Amino acid sequence: MRVLRVSHSAVVDSWRERERALRRRGHDVTVVSAARWQEGGREVPLVPRPGEAVVAAPTLGHHPALFVYDPRPLWAALGEPLDVIDVHEEPFALATAEVLLLRWLRRQRAPYVLYTAQNLDKRYPVPFRWVERAALRGARGVSACNAAAARIAERKGFPGRARTIDLGTDLSVFTPAGAADRRAGGAAERSGQADAPLVGYAGRLDPAKGVDVLVRAAALEATVRVRVAGDGPERESLEALADQLGIADRVEFVGPLAAEALPDFYRSLDALAVPSLTTASWVEQFGRVALEAMACGTPVVVSDSGALPGAVDGAALVVPEGDPAALAKALQQVTSDAVVRSRLVADGLRRAQASSWDEVATAYERLYRLAAHDRITETTGGSASIAERPLDVVVVAYGQPALLARALAPLDGLSVTVVDNSSSPEVRAVVERTRARYVDPGRNGGFAAGVNEGLRRADPRADVLLVNPDAVIDRPAIETLRAALAADGTLATVGPAQFDATGRPSRVAWPFPTPLGTWVDAAGLGRLRRSSYVIGSVLLLRQEALEQVGPFDDERFFLYSEETDWAYRATRLGWRHRVVDEVNVEHEGAATSTDESRREGHFLAAHEIYLRKHYGALGWQVSRAGNVAGSVVRAALLRGDGRRAARERALLYLRGPARHESRPADARTVPAPTEAS
Repeated sequence: MRVLRVSHSAVVDSWRERERALRRRGHDVTVVSAARWQEGGREVPLVPRPGEAVVAAPTLGHHPALFVYDPRPLWAALGEPLDVIDVHEEPFALATAEVLLLRWLRRQRAPYVLYTAQNLDKRYPVPFRWVERAALRGARGVSACNAAAARIAERKGFPGRARTIDLGTDLSVFTPAGAADRRAGGAAERSGQADAPLVGYAGRLDPAKGVDVLVRAAALEATVRVRVAGDGPERESLEALADQLGIADRVEFVGPLAAEALPDFYRSLDALAVPSLTTASWVEQFGRVALEAMACGTPVVVSDSGALPGAVDGAALVVPEGDPAALAKALQQVTSDAVVRSRLVADGLRRAQASSWDEVATAYERLYRLAAHDRITETTGGSASIAERPLDVVVVAYGQPALLARALAPLDGLSVTVVDNSSSPEVRAVVERTRARYVDPGRNGGFAAGVNEGLRRADPRADVLLVNPDAVIDRPAIETLRAALAADGTLATVGPAQFDATGRPSRVAWPFPTPLGTWVDAAGLGRLRRSSYVIGSVLLLRQEALEQVGPFDDERFFLYSEETDWAYRATRLGWRHRVVDEVNVEHEGAATSTDESRREGHFLAAHEIYLRKHYGALGWQVSRAGNVAGSVVRAALLRGDGRRAARERALLYLRGPARHESRPADARTVPAPTEAS
């Protein structure tokens, strides 16, 4: 693939290992970075290695969110043939807006991916809020260095599933030392304390880093010495604190270290402490030093601030932030308990291995391939064959065991998971007479939640066939759907034509709901709108689309519109949907529900939720007005039941269908599921 990567932080040579690893895999990667940038308290000039495809761009401004590049290097780079653009700047940053504006002016059609580390859910002032939303809504992928930042990006407009990817550790530099070397360079020469365990800290010296907590912990644990590497506004107050606590002889401040000195620093320690604190404006976003120390075979103790627990992933001791006593106890345990120490060293080395630049490059390669799936398909001419694509079937059931038995019969021999939202013994008995897996989620969370329960148990490599329990599809029809999906790598979903028990065809291809589209429908012209997606009782979903889009939205949707929402998000990520007309499926519509009024309430509520999610409050109000107008006109023209139904619908729209939706009391409760095979 041809990749353009824009990142001011790539000014640091060691942080360009990701690109070097990608080039070793055969990808053509060009980097545009700042000509010079402040990193670690000093100005770092960009110095490309011989033959390295790195372009320096002068910058105006110094804050990561408030600077812009000289547009000329970007303009030139965007004029080259590209498969994907990786903007390694925050979505709300001015530099992101600049790159995307130049991309538009250059008429560069390559999709772009974004990066975020922001794990505080902030509402930025205009225009940054607009930049952030527009950038996220148009992105084909998002990488985040922590899970909270990934979820925030999704909530703020990214249509897919943001991927959590480590920042990377150079395992050729950060390596363990032999036991005889671990004391090299230690502060043991001072005060005759050569054998006292040495605890270290590396990073900025400012209040949010919690170094004062480490100093206070050292005062409580008389057996340890502390070495602090770094500089910042808190240095004088920290030195004064050590003197005040009477431990100045056990706390050494060595100032900032050059990058090449860090491995020896980590190896000289018996433990590294990362005691970060959460503030109103900042919280720890990753904790690179923790993984670097782990790679050197040094045990690590971190606070539970922000992303630190996720970054260490069980390979370090985690203590409450701002608690000197808890930190002192953990440090005493690490430095005196050989069993704990050995476990942390082994776990730390494994965790560091997972953050190697090769692993990071693998994750980015997958991110890029998913982002550029349509462009790659154009050059490769298709997707994998049916034989290369595993298949899992998911059925979400609610009562009606006889219908379910009828639906399961032709699926025998396939990998089938039945999620029983009704927790019914009769449904369980039907499933256990087959070779399907039975899952009782312990609640009725709705269709989206049921699908997600099934997806969690599916083979992550598999395409997924969703089958309603009141639908029947045989094996030849399934194979035809699979062949259609495999033949076109741009398809996220395929669905069959559908008919009811009387043989009457049902519509399965629809246009996406929009505020203006509501008025077209109200005018009776809905059939003129172009169909954009497929919805029905049987739907085959591509694995790659599931991976990129993510699961169904079970936080918002209970029943109806969850498939529409997923399909719309897939479309925004470059996927298409298709009806396979040569396959026909019988479907008993609404056979699993007998309450027409409640079903109507769920349908209209889901419609409101969908429009609010994708078009905001104003979009919903425009749509609601159109629906009320259409219902009033129908009420005037129709007679009998039709008039009554139109009046009721108009009243429900006026009241607000989502506000009056009747969901089960446990719909948003998530107990531990049980399953039987």
